[in-house]
Amino acid sequence: MNIKSLLTDIKSWKTTAVGWLTGLVIIFTQLAAQLDSDPETTFELSVFLTGLAALGIGTFAKDGDKSTEDVA
Repeated sequence: MNIKSLLTDIKSWKTTAVGWLTGLVIIFTQLAAQLDSDPETTFELSVFLTGLAALGIGTFAKDGDKSTEDVA
């Protein structure tokens, strides 16, 4: 599977966009905490994994205004 086919197969773009945006914000926040020099900020693996889960949910969920037949 390549990027072009992945993007053209997105049937629920609103849900995908929100899920990916949420996941990326969580992931990048944790990466920033890992890479900065401030000892007060810490990397939390569970929060990072939550970001990955949000990416997955955004990818596989469908929009509420679409029926199963519309998405399939």
